[in-house]
Amino acid sequence: MFTSVGDPIGSGIVKSLNRPGANITGLHAQAAEIGGKRLQILEELSPGIRIVAVLLEPDAPFTTVALPELKSAADARGGRLEICEVRTADRLATSVEAAAEAGATGLMMLETPLLLDLRRQIVDLAAKLRLAAIYNNREFVEAGGLLSYGADRRQLYRRAAELVDKILKGERPADIPVEQPTKFELVINLKAAKALGLDVPVTLLAIANEVIE
Repeated sequence: MFTSVGDPIGSGIVKSLNRPGANITGLHAQAAEIGGKRLQILEELSPGIRIVAVLLEPDAPFTTVALPELKSAADARGGRLEICEVRTADRLATSVEAAAEAGATGLMMLETPLLLDLRRQIVDLAAKLRLAAIYNNREFVEAGGLLSYGADRRQLYRRAAELVDKILKGERPADIPVEQPTKFELVINLKAAKALGLDVPVTLLAIANEVIE
């Protein structure tokens, strides 16, 4: 059972989402097309953003799926992406600083375990470079980040427990489709917004699942 694999097919864990074809199933915690929604939220918060830095691990399976979707979304909005490749922790600062020097005023990421482990450094770096950053999950906002929009992890874990119950009652994991997120949450940190000189629009406050003050 898995709950947070970005690309279970590309990772070779399952053959397809509908028919995993192995003794495993779970929940697909990331959706490649959600990048466009994050860009939309970021632009609503800071309308002047045109260049967005994107933190990613270039060799991660999810990156190959999500990056083309994100590039298409940026092109459609008349924006541009500055790719920040991070294979090791010591490349983080220089990569993001180069993007900022190239004109990036926003920051996004294609989350992987490495980048999740670096959340404190990423949040601090975004604040230092005054980048309006939107993250994949609330852990970054709880660490001081600006805002996050992503799958509701609590719902994923509850659903995982239900799938485990099915397996314990005799269903074969190979016959249980891998599920994708159906519920997403927006979390906003007003203190971080104030530090960047950003006024959070009432439209975002109205749809936020949680506002941290």
